[in-house]
Amino acid sequence: MARQNTAALLLAAIMASTVVACTSTPTQQSTGQAIDDGVVTAKVKAKLIEDPVTKAHQINVETFKGTVQLSGFVENDQARSRALQLARDTDGVKSVKDALEVRSGG
Repeated sequence: MARQNTAALLLAAIMASTVVACTSTPTQQSTGQAIDDGVVTAKVKAKLIEDPVTKAHQINVETFKGTVQLSGFVENDQARSRALQLARDTDGVKSVKDALEVRSGG
């Protein structure tokens, strides 16, 4: 009987630590959130590549808990505005941070 109690306590401790490992904190995300953010990042990147205004630019996309940050370089304000709008219009995006820089090709 003592072995069963010990085994049950050990199992409970392992399960509790697993649940804690899967929860998120303000600076970390759960596994599910990381997967969701990866999907959002992929969707935003695909939109940027497909769009004729933004496809040729060097735009980096990072997502954390639904907040997308766009960084890198665009040629003009039109490309910046278009990239931000495409990101905002993507399913799963809660907000967009603009860290894009306008850099002319000359």
